[in-house]
Amino acid sequence: MKLNVIIPCYNEEGNVELLQKKLAEALGETDYRLIFINDGSKDNTYKKLKEVYEKNPNSVQVINFSRNFGKDAAIFAGLEATDADYSVIIDGDLQQNPKYLLDMMDYLDNHEDIDIVAMVNKDRLKEGFITKFFKWGFYTFMNMISDVKLAKGVSDFRMFRRNVVEAICSLPENNRFSKGIFSWIGFETHVMEYKVEARNAGKAYFNFSNQWKYAFRGIISFSVKPLRLATILGFIFAFVAFIYMIFILVETLINGSSVPGFPTLLTAILFLGGVQLMAIGLLGEYMSRTYLETKKRPVYIAKSKLGFNEDLL
Repeated sequence: MKLNVIIPCYNEEGNVELLQKKLAEALGETDYRLIFINDGSKDNTYKKLKEVYEKNPNSVQVINFSRNFGKDAAIFAGLEATDADYSVIIDGDLQQNPKYLLDMMDYLDNHEDIDIVAMVNKDRLKEGFITKFFKWGFYTFMNMISDVKLAKGVSDFRMFRRNVVEAICSLPENNRFSKGIFSWIGFETHVMEYKVEARNAGKAYFNFSNQWKYAFRGIISFSVKPLRLATILGFIFAFVAFIYMIFILVETLINGSSVPGFPTLLTAILFLGGVQLMAIGLLGEYMSRTYLETKKRPVYIAKSKLGFNEDLL
């Protein structure tokens, strides 16, 4: 098979039917299959996906999660299920126009040295200054502290060769940060620009709070430098405290009495206590992720599947 299209869906009941039609129109005679992943949607997304599958059983497959495991888990499930020469990830909200798939596929066909085509949009619709600033800050900070370099603004809208898919699926980690994984595995990547369309139906759930959590998970998953920073701060403050202690002893010997300065002492205690709590919390984040990984729980659990030989009832 030439192409598998992986489509993570969360509460996209108003989009999946139209998306399937647009993909079919865009791909035309291409030998393709659509793999929809229902990521624990709370609406009628799975019902709509069943209808889409029943109308197009030869070109549609559906993986239905037992609960919401997150987009990264849905991407992993789709990549595990793919068996095509090329695999592409596209959102289920129609903001990423299917017309770009042929351009991506054509580029890979004509450039054997390129393994991944990644799409980037520099002028995202309805994206305010604050959001753009924090995204810029995340990518800048991430590239400073991590050995894995992330291309700024590159989305999950990517097409992979088969060897890249196998490399991604060989990483069984539970706490997945797909953008980091895509960069960590290496391979030659070509970046193309695309225009983000307006959402067809429903609402976006990846708000600022979720973006912040996702960014923090990425930092913890792909860099240990925050731990080293906490260690360095510890040495610095210990050194400063030692110098200050000597200063107090000398001053006491000269003046014959202790140096007054309760506010200064209280401020120092509170400040150092805050730094210590921050370092302990940071250490706890790393330890909690290690703890979760040692459980070896699956990345996702499929409640049912449609269009697979091993369909679950």
